[in-house]
Amino acid sequence: MTESTGALNIALVGPYTSGKTTLLESMLSVSGTIGRKGRVADGNTVGDWSDEARARQSSVEVNTAGFTHRDLHFTVLDCPGSIEFFAETANALMGADLAIIVCTPDLNRVWTMGRLLKFLSQHEIPHVLFTNRMDETAVRVGELIEAMQPVSDRPLVPCQVAIREGDQVTGYVDLVTGQAYQYRDNEGAVGVDAPDTVLERQEDARTQLLESLADFDDALLESLLEDQIPEPEEIVAYLRGTLADARVVPVLMGSAERDWGVRRLLEFLADMAPGTTLASRRLPAGAQGATVGQVLKTYITQHGGKVSLARVWAGTITDGMVLNDGQRIGGMYRMQGQQQNKIDKAEAGEIVGLGRLETVTTGDTVAPSDGPETEPLPRAALPPSVYAYSVRASRREDEVKVSGAMSRLAQEDPSLRFEPNPDTQEAVLWGQGEMHLKVALDRLSGKYGLAMQTERPKVAYKEAIRKPVAQHARFKKQTGGHGQFGDVHIEVKPLPRGSGFEFQQKVVGGAVPRQYIPAVEAGVRDYLASGPLGFPVVDLQVTLTDGKHHAVDSSEQAFKTAGRMAMAEALPKCNPVLLEPICEVKISIPSEFTPNVQRLVTGRRGQVLGFQAREDWSGWDQVTSQMPQAEMHDLIIELRSLTLGVGTFESHFDRLQELTGRLAEDVLAAAQET
Repeated sequence: MTESTGALNIALVGPYTSGKTTLLESMLSVSGTIGRKGRVADGNTVGDWSDEARARQSSVEVNTAGFTHRDLHFTVLDCPGSIEFFAETANALMGADLAIIVCTPDLNRVWTMGRLLKFLSQHEIPHVLFTNRMDETAVRVGELIEAMQPVSDRPLVPCQVAIREGDQVTGYVDLVTGQAYQYRDNEGAVGVDAPDTVLERQEDARTQLLESLADFDDALLESLLEDQIPEPEEIVAYLRGTLADARVVPVLMGSAERDWGVRRLLEFLADMAPGTTLASRRLPAGAQGATVGQVLKTYITQHGGKVSLARVWAGTITDGMVLNDGQRIGGMYRMQGQQQNKIDKAEAGEIVGLGRLETVTTGDTVAPSDGPETEPLPRAALPPSVYAYSVRASRREDEVKVSGAMSRLAQEDPSLRFEPNPDTQEAVLWGQGEMHLKVALDRLSGKYGLAMQTERPKVAYKEAIRKPVAQHARFKKQTGGHGQFGDVHIEVKPLPRGSGFEFQQKVVGGAVPRQYIPAVEAGVRDYLASGPLGFPVVDLQVTLTDGKHHAVDSSEQAFKTAGRMAMAEALPKCNPVLLEPICEVKISIPSEFTPNVQRLVTGRRGQVLGFQAREDWSGWDQVTSQMPQAEMHDLIIELRSLTLGVGTFESHFDRLQELTGRLAEDVLAAAQET
């Protein structure tokens, strides 16, 4: 590998199983960085090196590798394809100069790229589409572009036309140069004469390419109107400019497994590298001349500690430099899969690992402590949590370790959320789906030796009352010395839903001394934690109206006990009713799936409130509904099954609603068994 004269940071993104890790392996091979290609199925690739990834033969976190081509150093961020790990991909993209969307020519999966394409266009990140596995399909690139264009905010422009023998792809014609090539397995393509069968398609595709570029360049438009065809060097310049501004999406093709088209892809990237365009767009005001970086991913290894993968946007970062709030870099590394190659400094444009920045998290902007203050760089928004497990340590002696281990997991993956639920007395792990949480639990076991038991989170049922009751209770106990005496009269009545709990007192004449009234309230509140149905009681008012005391035997504890006794006797007479939480749910899906989603909502005891076009998302709808929390545990699983994996939702608690009939009986029976 030769010394490079520049840096280019590429993110490999795309749907699950599209072949991103295989493409990375091919890039490393054809650039001469590795002598032998690995295979995902064999578990010996540079990317997907973690135990969790190899067990699933799928990327579950960002992997980094680098190589040099044409004196340009490429750093490749191989990103997960599953929607459940999209937060990993989004964070990595915030530091990429350009993204390669790896897809397969499957017309039925075009919607799976909608969220990714939207993210890229919103953040103005230049991106290229690489149609992989062209050796396995009869679908033409033109058909794929036509099917995918409604999903993309940017025009998709072909840069190659396939040469076919029947339905078999054997090579391509480069639309920039007009040169035809024939593929060779694991070798560079060989120049050939373009067959007559491809000439018409070549002319149509070249026209499409030039007209798309002319939409953004008046000089090119004028040339085309005068029937002047630009030279290849001019086309490259036009294409480079529009790509750098993320205004078009060039489409290339090949087969990463056989190294088809990979060399041409590297040549294209070297020619089209956006240079400093993205950096100048990203840097905040006042950052010119400063040293600025951003953390794209956090790794915590068993033996090496914490490593923050960071993009240097401006200036130079050196080993030992003190950043932000006094965090000293404890080692700098160039990442190559699981290997960490030590370096002393990193220049603007490089992506490197920074060791032992304990308080720095993914997305943070880093700068020297003694440098000028700059505004934080934009960071990717975290997706809402949509799936949860109730978790606890399998071994009691491990319980004290759980919180610390979960904190470290959340540093590596900020889309994980671990929190106690005070209503159900559970610890709940939230994430983006079942596989997402299972990977997190595997890491807990593998890295920290913590075996966890999981179950479906409990629903925070409550209970309320329907009618008022007056109740008298007396607690009297004689034990030889001072006894215990407390006597109270209370009135209990229901309040409107959502009112909570109110305590009042209307005692006159000192029947209950003032110092004991708070003890009565404490006893009442104690009972409300678990009412006659076994759930917390809400939306009621309790009024202390009268009582008696004893000059010697009365105490705070006695009146607290009397208050609790009064509630225990009163509430079963108040016609208690079970309440279940209802959530407002906003579901986002492509419009063609809207009828299916409406049926999904009603099938889960939900109520559709309406739907409308999703703002700034062409071809998408947002369905607003209300749904019982009890029906939402695996909602995301069915939703993704109905929508090719792209549907998602946001939810929040709306209200409590009475639950009666057989469903209520089942809930109460389950609570009694527990």
